[in-house]
Amino acid sequence: MTAHKHLTFLPIAAVLLPTPAMAAAVPLPSDLSVGAMFVQADWLVKLVMIGLALASLATWTIFVAKLIELRKANRSEAQVHEQLSSLRSLRDAALDGNLAFTPLVREALAELKLSADAISDPEGIKERIVSRFQRHEARVARSMTRGVNVLATIGAVAPFVGLFGTVWGIMNSFIGIAEKQTTNLAVVAPGIAEALLATAIGLVAAIPAVVIYNHFSRQIAAHRAIVSDSAAAILRLVSRDLSRGQAVTLVKEG
Repeated sequence: MTAHKHLTFLPIAAVLLPTPAMAAAVPLPSDLSVGAMFVQADWLVKLVMIGLALASLATWTIFVAKLIELRKANRSEAQVHEQLSSLRSLRDAALDGNLAFTPLVREALAELKLSADAISDPEGIKERIVSRFQRHEARVARSMTRGVNVLATIGAVAPFVGLFGTVWGIMNSFIGIAEKQTTNLAVVAPGIAEALLATAIGLVAAIPAVVIYNHFSRQIAAHRAIVSDSAAAILRLVSRDLSRGQAVTLVKEG
Protein backbone atom coordinates (compact mmCIF):
# COMPACT_ATOMS: atom_id res chain seq x y z
CA MET A 1 0.00 0.00 0.00
CA THR A 2 2.84 2.36 0.87
CA ALA A 3 4.67 1.62 -2.36
CA HIS A 4 1.49 2.35 -4.36
CA LYS A 5 1.16 5.82 -2.77
CA HIS A 6 4.76 6.72 -3.67
CA LEU A 7 4.13 5.68 -7.25
CA THR A 8 0.95 7.82 -7.39
CA PHE A 9 2.51 11.12 -6.16
CA LEU A 10 5.86 10.81 -7.92
CA PRO A 11 4.63 12.02 -11.37
CA ILE A 12 2.78 14.99 -9.72
CA ALA A 13 5.96 16.08 -7.90
CA ALA A 14 7.89 15.80 -11.14
CA VAL A 15 5.41 18.21 -12.78
CA LEU A 16 5.30 20.78 -9.97
CA LEU A 17 9.03 21.01 -9.23
CA PRO A 18 11.09 22.72 -11.95
CA THR A 19 13.91 20.64 -13.30
CA PRO A 20 17.44 22.07 -13.71
CA ALA A 21 16.87 22.13 -17.47
CA MET A 22 13.72 24.28 -17.06
CA ALA A 23 15.46 26.72 -14.73
CA ALA A 24 18.34 27.12 -17.14
CA ALA A 25 15.96 27.73 -20.07
CA VAL A 26 14.88 31.13 -18.65
CA PRO A 27 18.00 33.06 -17.54
CA LEU A 28 17.67 35.93 -15.09
CA PRO A 29 18.22 39.39 -16.66
CA SER A 30 21.75 40.65 -16.03
CA ASP A 31 20.93 44.40 -16.09
CA LEU A 32 17.86 45.97 -14.47
CA SER A 33 19.11 49.56 -14.34
CA VAL A 34 16.83 52.43 -15.32
CA GLY A 35 18.59 52.86 -18.65
CA ALA A 36 18.39 49.18 -19.47
CA MET A 37 14.72 48.99 -18.55
CA PHE A 38 14.01 51.98 -20.80
CA VAL A 39 15.82 50.35 -23.74
CA GLN A 40 13.98 47.05 -23.24
CA ALA A 41 10.54 48.65 -22.76
CA ASP A 42 7.75 48.52 -25.34
CA TRP A 43 7.76 51.35 -27.90
CA LEU A 44 4.59 52.91 -26.48
CA VAL A 45 5.98 52.83 -22.95
CA LYS A 46 9.14 54.48 -24.30
CA LEU A 47 7.05 57.27 -25.84
CA VAL A 48 5.28 57.78 -22.50
CA MET A 49 8.61 57.99 -20.67
CA ILE A 50 10.07 60.42 -23.20
CA GLY A 51 6.96 62.62 -23.00
CA LEU A 52 7.12 62.67 -19.21
CA ALA A 53 10.82 63.50 -19.29
CA LEU A 54 10.11 66.45 -21.62
CA ALA A 55 7.33 67.59 -19.27
CA SER A 56 9.76 67.48 -16.36
CA LEU A 57 12.28 69.50 -18.38
CA ALA A 58 9.57 72.07 -19.17
CA THR A 59 8.70 72.28 -15.46
CA TRP A 60 12.23 73.18 -14.43
CA THR A 61 12.66 75.56 -17.35
CA ILE A 62 9.52 77.45 -16.35
CA PHE A 63 10.70 77.43 -12.74
CA VAL A 64 14.02 79.12 -13.54
CA ALA A 65 12.52 81.62 -16.02
CA LYS A 66 9.57 82.59 -13.83
CA LEU A 67 11.73 82.83 -10.72
CA ILE A 68 14.00 85.37 -12.42
CA GLU A 69 11.00 87.27 -13.83
CA LEU A 70 9.19 87.49 -10.50
CA ARG A 71 12.26 88.56 -8.54
CA LYS A 72 12.99 91.32 -11.03
CA ALA A 73 9.35 92.48 -11.09
CA ASN A 74 9.03 92.43 -7.28
CA ARG A 75 12.23 94.41 -6.84
CA SER A 76 11.16 97.02 -9.40
CA GLU A 77 7.61 97.36 -8.05
CA ALA A 78 8.84 97.62 -4.46
CA GLN A 79 11.12 100.53 -5.45
CA VAL A 80 8.25 102.27 -7.24
CA HIS A 81 5.97 101.88 -4.22
CA GLU A 82 8.65 103.22 -1.87
CA GLN A 83 9.17 106.30 -4.05
CA LEU A 84 5.45 106.95 -4.44
CA SER A 85 4.84 106.73 -0.71
CA SER A 86 7.17 109.68 -0.09
CA LEU A 87 5.55 112.05 -2.64
CA ARG A 88 2.97 114.76 -1.90
CA SER A 89 1.55 115.30 -5.40
CA LEU A 90 1.07 113.41 -8.64
CA ARG A 91 3.00 116.26 -10.27
CA ASP A 92 6.11 115.11 -8.40
CA ALA A 93 5.69 111.64 -9.90
CA ALA A 94 5.14 113.11 -13.38
CA LEU A 95 8.38 115.10 -13.11
CA ASP A 96 10.40 112.14 -11.82
CA GLY A 97 12.38 110.48 -14.60
CA ASN A 98 11.77 106.98 -13.23
CA LEU A 99 8.15 107.25 -12.09
CA ALA A 100 6.80 109.19 -15.07
CA PHE A 101 6.99 106.14 -17.32
CA THR A 102 5.56 103.59 -14.92
CA PRO A 103 2.21 102.15 -16.11
CA LEU A 104 0.18 103.26 -13.09
CA VAL A 105 1.36 106.87 -13.25
CA ARG A 106 0.67 106.97 -16.98
CA GLU A 107 -2.84 105.59 -16.40
CA ALA A 108 -3.58 108.25 -13.79
CA LEU A 109 -2.23 111.09 -15.95
CA ALA A 110 -4.13 109.83 -19.00
CA GLU A 111 -7.43 109.78 -17.10
CA LEU A 112 -6.84 113.26 -15.69
CA LYS A 113 -6.26 114.59 -19.21
CA LEU A 114 -9.39 112.87 -20.54
CA SER A 115 -11.37 114.26 -17.60
CA ALA A 116 -10.04 117.80 -17.95
CA ASP A 117 -13.57 119.11 -18.51
CA ALA A 118 -14.92 117.25 -15.46
CA ILE A 119 -12.52 118.37 -12.74
CA SER A 120 -15.51 119.54 -10.71
CA ASP A 121 -16.46 115.88 -10.21
CA PRO A 122 -13.54 114.48 -8.17
CA GLU A 123 -15.36 111.30 -7.13
CA GLY A 124 -16.08 110.41 -10.74
CA ILE A 125 -12.44 110.97 -11.66
CA LYS A 126 -11.25 108.75 -8.83
CA GLU A 127 -13.68 106.00 -9.81
CA ARG A 128 -12.41 106.04 -13.39
CA ILE A 129 -8.79 105.96 -12.22
CA VAL A 130 -9.59 103.02 -9.93
CA SER A 131 -11.16 101.24 -12.91
CA ARG A 132 -7.98 101.80 -14.93
CA PHE A 133 -5.86 100.48 -12.05
CA GLN A 134 -7.99 97.36 -11.76
CA ARG A 135 -7.56 96.61 -15.46
CA HIS A 136 -3.82 97.12 -15.11
CA GLU A 137 -3.67 94.69 -12.17
CA ALA A 138 -5.61 92.14 -14.22
CA ARG A 139 -3.11 92.50 -17.08
CA VAL A 140 -0.22 92.06 -14.67
CA ALA A 141 -1.83 88.90 -13.25
CA ARG A 142 -2.37 87.45 -16.73
CA SER A 143 1.21 88.23 -17.68
CA MET A 144 2.63 86.67 -14.54
CA THR A 145 0.55 83.50 -14.80
CA ARG A 146 1.68 82.91 -18.40
CA GLY A 147 3.54 79.61 -18.28
CA VAL A 148 2.52 78.83 -14.71
CA ASN A 149 -0.73 77.26 -15.88
CA VAL A 150 1.37 74.73 -17.81
CA LEU A 151 2.67 73.51 -14.44
CA ALA A 152 -0.88 72.88 -13.27
CA THR A 153 -1.57 70.84 -16.40
CA ILE A 154 1.61 68.79 -15.96
CA GLY A 155 0.86 68.18 -12.29
CA ALA A 156 -2.65 66.98 -13.07
CA VAL A 157 -1.97 64.90 -16.19
CA ALA A 158 1.51 63.39 -15.67
CA PRO A 159 0.48 60.72 -13.10
CA PHE A 160 -2.28 59.45 -15.39
CA VAL A 161 0.04 59.39 -18.40
CA GLY A 162 2.53 57.36 -16.37
CA LEU A 163 -0.27 55.07 -15.23
CA PHE A 164 -1.28 54.52 -18.85
CA GLY A 165 2.29 53.44 -19.64
CA THR A 166 2.23 51.11 -16.65
CA VAL A 167 -1.06 49.50 -17.68
CA TRP A 168 0.20 49.00 -21.22
CA GLY A 169 3.48 47.47 -20.01
CA ILE A 170 1.79 45.09 -17.57
CA MET A 171 -0.65 44.07 -20.29
CA ASN A 172 2.29 43.18 -22.52
CA SER A 173 3.84 41.21 -19.64
CA PHE A 174 0.72 39.10 -19.30
CA ILE A 175 0.66 38.55 -23.05
CA GLY A 176 4.25 37.33 -22.78
CA ILE A 177 3.24 34.95 -19.98
CA ALA A 178 0.51 33.50 -22.20
CA GLU A 179 2.83 33.14 -25.20
CA LYS A 180 5.70 31.52 -23.28
CA GLN A 181 3.33 29.53 -21.08
CA THR A 182 5.35 30.13 -17.93
CA THR A 183 4.94 32.16 -14.75
CA ASN A 184 8.64 32.17 -13.96
CA LEU A 185 9.61 35.50 -12.34
CA ALA A 186 12.55 35.78 -14.69
CA VAL A 187 10.02 36.25 -17.49
CA VAL A 188 7.43 38.37 -15.67
CA ALA A 189 9.54 40.66 -13.44
CA PRO A 190 11.44 42.68 -16.10
CA GLY A 191 8.29 43.65 -17.99
CA ILE A 192 6.48 44.67 -14.81
CA ALA A 193 9.52 46.65 -13.64
CA GLU A 194 9.65 48.51 -16.97
CA ALA A 195 5.94 49.26 -16.69
CA LEU A 196 6.24 50.56 -13.13
CA LEU A 197 9.11 52.79 -14.24
CA ALA A 198 6.60 54.78 -16.30
CA THR A 199 4.54 55.50 -13.18
CA ALA A 200 7.68 56.50 -11.29
CA ILE A 201 8.68 58.97 -14.02
CA GLY A 202 5.12 60.33 -14.05
CA LEU A 203 5.36 61.07 -10.33
CA VAL A 204 8.81 62.61 -10.77
CA ALA A 205 7.30 64.97 -13.35
CA ALA A 206 4.06 65.70 -11.46
CA ILE A 207 5.23 66.30 -7.87
CA PRO A 208 7.69 69.16 -8.63
CA ALA A 209 5.16 70.71 -11.03
CA VAL A 210 2.49 70.87 -8.30
CA VAL A 211 4.90 72.23 -5.69
CA ILE A 212 6.31 74.87 -8.06
CA TYR A 213 2.82 75.86 -9.22
CA ASN A 214 1.67 76.44 -5.64
CA HIS A 215 4.84 78.43 -4.91
CA PHE A 216 4.37 80.70 -7.92
CA SER A 217 0.67 81.15 -7.16
CA ARG A 218 1.63 82.63 -3.79
CA GLN A 219 4.40 84.74 -5.33
CA ILE A 220 2.09 86.13 -8.02
CA ALA A 221 -0.52 87.00 -5.40
CA ALA A 222 2.19 88.80 -3.39
CA HIS A 223 3.33 90.72 -6.48
CA ARG A 224 -0.23 91.71 -7.29
CA ALA A 225 -0.57 93.02 -3.73
CA ILE A 226 2.50 95.24 -4.25
CA VAL A 227 0.98 96.59 -7.48
CA SER A 228 -2.25 97.25 -5.61
CA ASP A 229 -0.32 99.15 -2.91
CA SER A 230 1.33 101.31 -5.58
CA ALA A 231 -2.07 101.99 -7.15
CA ALA A 232 -3.45 103.02 -3.77
CA ALA A 233 -0.50 105.37 -3.25
CA ILE A 234 -1.12 107.06 -6.62
CA LEU A 235 -4.83 107.33 -5.89
CA ARG A 236 -3.97 109.18 -2.66
CA LEU A 237 -1.80 111.59 -4.65
CA VAL A 238 -4.67 112.22 -7.09
CA SER A 239 -7.09 112.73 -4.21
CA ARG A 240 -4.77 115.28 -2.61
CA ASP A 241 -4.37 117.17 -5.89
CA LEU A 242 -8.14 117.23 -6.41
CA SER A 243 -8.72 118.48 -2.86
CA ARG A 244 -6.08 121.19 -3.27
CA GLY A 245 -7.30 122.17 -6.73
CA GLN A 246 -3.91 121.31 -8.23
CA ALA A 247 -5.30 118.79 -10.68
CA VAL A 248 -6.18 121.59 -13.15
CA THR A 249 -2.58 122.79 -13.15
CA LEU A 250 -1.33 119.25 -13.68
CA VAL A 251 -3.67 118.76 -16.65
CA LYS A 252 -2.55 122.04 -18.24
CA GLU A 253 1.11 121.17 -17.79
CA GLY A 254 0.48 117.71 -19.29
